[in-house]
Amino acid sequence: MRTLITDCRIVTPGIDLANGSLLIEEDKIVSLIPAGSPLPAADRTISGSGLTAMPGFVDIHCHGRNNVDFCDGSVEAVNTIARGKLEEGVTTLLPTTLTLPEEELRAALDAVAHYDGKGCKLPGVHLEGPFINVKCCGAQNPAYVRRPDIEEVKRLNAVYPVKKVSFAPETEGAAELTAELCRMGIVPSCVHTAATFGQFKECYLQGMRNLSHFCNQMTPLHHRDIGMVGAGLLKSDVYAELICDKLHICPDMIALAFQVKGADHIELISDAMRASGMPDGEYTLGGLPVISRDGEARLKEGGALAGSVLQLNVALKNVAEVTGLPLSELVKSSSYTAARALGLPGIGKLEPGYQADVVLLDADFRVMKTFVDGELRFER
Repeated sequence: MRTLITDCRIVTPGIDLANGSLLIEEDKIVSLIPAGSPLPAADRTISGSGLTAMPGFVDIHCHGRNNVDFCDGSVEAVNTIARGKLEEGVTTLLPTTLTLPEEELRAALDAVAHYDGKGCKLPGVHLEGPFINVKCCGAQNPAYVRRPDIEEVKRLNAVYPVKKVSFAPETEGAAELTAELCRMGIVPSCVHTAATFGQFKECYLQGMRNLSHFCNQMTPLHHRDIGMVGAGLLKSDVYAELICDKLHICPDMIALAFQVKGADHIELISDAMRASGMPDGEYTLGGLPVISRDGEARLKEGGALAGSVLQLNVALKNVAEVTGLPLSELVKSSSYTAARALGLPGIGKLEPGYQADVVLLDADFRVMKTFVDGELRFER
């Protein structure tokens, strides 16, 4: 099957092609065709007039959507989220778990293992917790916080591949956990932490290069100890996940992060929970009651932010408005940077030989069509 998407703006890392065409054969990108060049024969031609083609978005930190959560432990929930994420242009997703008992985490991963494959791609899971600082739980449940345990990770990895584990660097055994995760090919990441810069460096020396939801539930920048926020700004080889809803991080911090780190080391994430894509109301996160109202999800008790209802296309729109940077640069942060950080080959660019994961957006960043491996899986 040869698919030709014609007359669209093509934006991919380093390239911004006006009125171009995109040729897909089976599940791969074959060529980008400049305006005015002869168009090849195709089995299917799709007009992209007025639309922008970008690499499908990669969301490496998402808990739920459409009133379901990956930790519900049901195959139906997994299928629902993986289809729903197509509506925001996500083609690759890491189902993200919460700080819960191991048996509940096992049930969640087992449900992912039985996913029907009809939504976005799920190359592995992201364990957020349970090895966090109990004093920095945010919306995580402190009742289930525990010490780092590589054997637990191995047991879960046997159920479904674990691609990333987020934990607090100051916890006992964190440096050893970092080293072992790296040996297993799993990305270690820092989250829900009060670590000093020195404590972070112990894990950094063992291979930690990722900061989950940068700035949130993380040691702030201080002139006597730069903490985790300072670590992210100082270490140029560290990747920083950003929840760019202008709430978790203010516009000025978004601008600063992109100015200091650049899109090559920033990963846009949703950190979305079950209220994403749903009307305002009462929901839950990890068993804790949450109120979703006016684009904010907060714990009913105490009012702490409880994940987000952000969608990835909106995150990219926000970043474009805040930074004013070219889309051909910013698009790295919605796709290629995360793919590179996680070692996921062949995704994140619209270039010959890459997987045909493509999102078509209108001028307001609304997703009109989403292709996964060359297959049209969502159309507005």
